[in-house]
Amino acid sequence: MSNLGPILVKTYDPADYPALSEINRSEVMRYGGMMTSRSPVPLAVSEDSDISAVDALIDECVKEVLPLITYKVCYRHTDVTWDQDMPVLPFDTHGSKNLAHNIRECTEAVMFAATIGVGIDRLIAKYNRISPSKALIMQALGAERVEALCDLFNSEVEAEYGAADDSVAADGTEQSPRLRLRPRFSPGYGDLPLTVQREFMTLLDCAHLIGINLNESLLMSPSKSVTAIIGMTPDQPG
Repeated sequence: MSNLGPILVKTYDPADYPALSEINRSEVMRYGGMMTSRSPVPLAVSEDSDISAVDALIDECVKEVLPLITYKVCYRHTDVTWDQDMPVLPFDTHGSKNLAHNIRECTEAVMFAATIGVGIDRLIAKYNRISPSKALIMQALGAERVEALCDLFNSEVEAEYGAADDSVAADGTEQSPRLRLRPRFSPGYGDLPLTVQREFMTLLDCAHLIGINLNESLLMSPSKSVTAIIGMTPDQPG
């Protein structure tokens, strides 16, 4: 069993985090598939009037969605040991070669779960009945928002664990080697089965701490939630 740290929780106020205070509209359009002619929202057309109408619809959705979003993350640090070419982690990796490749040579990792809350799910359900175009945009907004949250948390992990750029500080004391972060890797990606979600939920106490639950199909509620592991490997000097 890997050496696990305590579970920690963070709640973010967008007013304090510029990365959360602005919507990336191009990402909203990408997540919603709104750059192709197949989109139910006509963003593939070139007429300025149509584009202006869609921009106005996005603005309406943003105004309605943002007050309902809460940004929460729970996480914990773990050591990573190795049994030949496979990582030994607090959860069953099911021999995932994709995960092993992603965190190759890592000695530490951070497991986390992030969510923007259930409020947006209720709006999406409402507009699925009365305005599919708005429902699509809200789905895309939710994806953009939770990814923005994950990116922010990722940057904080990098700042915390990768802060020591040099092995010797200015006062002459030795510093721990800088850690380089690998891209985050989620259950259900590649050959890592989605069943790993159950262990993430338990190891991070997601239901109690930030309100994430699993249904029988192993899908998370709130739907705009992410679980992942970030591997960290000692940087090579020079």
